[in-house]
Amino acid sequence: MRLQDAQVLTLSLDSRFDLAYNAAHAFSLAALRWHGYRSEHRFTVFQCLEHTVRLLAAQWRVLDQAHRKRNVAEYEGYLDVDQSLVEALIRVAQEVASHIAALGPLPVAEEGGVK
Repeated sequence: MRLQDAQVLTLSLDSRFDLAYNAAHAFSLAALRWHGYRSEHRFTVFQCLEHTVRLLAAQWRVLDQAHRKRNVAEYEGYLDVDQSLVEALIRVAQEVASHIAALGPLPVAEEGGVK
């Protein structure tokens, strides 16, 4: 739903960025958890996409750029995003979502362990 909302052109660019970023993070975290891992660090979740869904480095770097901008906004109160970043962020989030769908159901957990 966040990813769909991020594509609503009548919303402010800042809102669209926030929605797309959070959708991308949720999908990325789902990929990491599908493989049986967890992380408390948003950046690590994005970096692992190369391994969890075979995302190209150029694509997860869009998420890295968005993450850095999100941190500046969160901790310094200044958000500087443009249309091209938001569009790239939406495209990468869609790509991650399609990779997640291709993973299929969660693997059955073995007794006493994650997979």
